[in-house]
Amino acid sequence: MQRRILIIDDYDDLASSLRDAFNAAGHSVEVLESRQDAMDYGDLDGFDLVITDLDVDNTASNSNGHGDTCLPELPACKAGEHVKAFKFCASNFRRDEFDENELRNFIETVLNFKTQFVDKADLIKQLHEKIEFELPSAISPMHSILEYLLKRVEKQRVVKPEKSNLFVALDEAFVNAVKHGNKFNAQKLVRITAELSNKEATFTVEDEGEGFDINSIPDPLDPENLFKTSGRGVLFIYNIMDEVKYNERGNRLTMTKKGEEQTPDD
Repeated sequence: MQRRILIIDDYDDLASSLRDAFNAAGHSVEVLESRQDAMDYGDLDGFDLVITDLDVDNTASNSNGHGDTCLPELPACKAGEHVKAFKFCASNFRRDEFDENELRNFIETVLNFKTQFVDKADLIKQLHEKIEFELPSAISPMHSILEYLLKRVEKQRVVKPEKSNLFVALDEAFVNAVKHGNKFNAQKLVRITAELSNKEATFTVEDEGEGFDINSIPDPLDPENLFKTSGRGVLFIYNIMDEVKYNERGNRLTMTKKGEEQTPDD
């Protein structure tokens, strides 16, 4: 199936390479050079994928205009700080005969190119980046995103890979959103946001399910609940992350991992 893809890239870090790859695969690709160009374009609903890679200090507007729901929300840019915003939006991905492997392949292609051309080691160490994914509920794309985010956090030295259980917490949150929140319904979206710097990493996972009351989960530490699996994932998340917060509805989870102290030899 031919897909319509829009790429917004102010410095052409990704656009040319992705356009060549997607055109070679038979897809239709359009490229814009700024967020404002995309807002002026109008309705973006006709694109299966919208991929955005922007320098925030090079971006004039964060306002919500017509047709820009697939554009990233820009993080605050402090003086002297290099800030970027990246978003992979598949909210309008056509789901007739939905194949999650097709979506996963798109994600892996984009993230592989991003790793190769954008995520330069010397840049990442000083980079503050907001990364967003908005996509239909499916498990295998979540694994690709998880793998990428873990490598990014390790490169920014927020955690030491041999000591971190971050994988467990994120995997639990991602799978819960697809499985328990949206109940594997590909017509519903999962939204993942990661705001990363060398000081901390904050992750937000939101589904379109009914939500739940966090206080209703049986205490997994209570001996009476010893053999119950319910609540263990939430306990893992609380134990691994430094800050954990659910919204009132219970369908959005925000988790923060503070940077570990690094020695000069690390």
